[in-house]
Amino acid sequence: MEASSATASPRNRLDHVKKDGSEETHLQNLDLESATNFSGTNSEFQSMNALEILRESVRILRYNLHGFMIIAVLLICPVSAVLLTNVLVDESIVKRLTVRLLLVAKSSGLPLRPLVKQSCQHFAGMMVSSAFCLPLYITLSLLSKAAVVYSVDCTYLKKKFDVSKFYVIIVQIWRRIVSTYMWVCMLVVGCVTLLCVLLIAVCTAFAVIGLSPDLIVYAAMVLAIFLSVVFANAIVICNIAIVISVLEDVSGPQALLRSSMLIKGQTQVGLFIFLGSTIGMAFIEGLFQHRVKTLSYGNGSSRIWEGPLLVIMYSFVVLIDSMMTAVFYFCCRYSNLDASDVEGQSILETMAVSAERIGIE
Repeated sequence: MEASSATASPRNRLDHVKKDGSEETHLQNLDLESATNFSGTNSEFQSMNALEILRESVRILRYNLHGFMIIAVLLICPVSAVLLTNVLVDESIVKRLTVRLLLVAKSSGLPLRPLVKQSCQHFAGMMVSSAFCLPLYITLSLLSKAAVVYSVDCTYLKKKFDVSKFYVIIVQIWRRIVSTYMWVCMLVVGCVTLLCVLLIAVCTAFAVIGLSPDLIVYAAMVLAIFLSVVFANAIVICNIAIVISVLEDVSGPQALLRSSMLIKGQTQVGLFIFLGSTIGMAFIEGLFQHRVKTLSYGNGSSRIWEGPLLVIMYSFVVLIDSMMTAVFYFCCRYSNLDASDVEGQSILETMAVSAERIGIE
């Protein structure tokens, strides 16, 4: 297959159209091409940083706005509402787990200061929430990620989101997506367990040596920051693995291995994407806690509109995060493009073949 010098990346085509015409013309004439047709100008994708990926995601959102809004309203907003309100979380379990974590922290030499108490309480809440919301994660949340990846792929093929076509695809690939997600869950649980054990072991060792409680706290904070970077790398690999399980015929540990190899050299971009999304979601969670769950001002009448507004904002951040992850996948994939990648079928071609098979049967 020969490289075509006229091929341009979707990002460059979007910029070119925007300069030459009005906004309406821009939206009507977006000449987006499937990344599977790229053969000579992969450096355009390779050079994209986190900010450029965000801009590309916004352009994709504007082009396929109807489809993404359907995904956000039907799949992302319900999960966001449950997560922010914690309606499925048993607070008594959170309190008991917090007490146990405080006992472990105290036995490892950490002084029970407000920072340590708040960290234990927050960590306990996250663990309990993750456990109770697992059914939502493995259904609506996972389905929304697959739908976003499908929509991004459709946009690069100059197609609109089609619910019926997506249904045909998801029926065939759902098993491998769930399989990959279960492996992702096991990897995340393993990483969290290992990082907690290391943190407790180091604090215990410092306490045995005879360091003061203040030094132990500072050492624990430095170690926690380092371990957080390691954990963030694992999350980036897991997010890309989910995208891979949608667009490629791999799943489970193979998808995780493929993801780790794919992001080599561009891990920093993935970390910036993860950091931005995490800060945005944490900020909205804090606002929801302060403005809605905790009555800290007035008579609480503003909860009627502030609660839904914050749920919508949180859902939008989740949507943009999923879109940026999908675009980041294309950046990583086509910066390492080879002949086998070029000749591979796109998700829409797979869908067409599947539809034909269903029609024949």
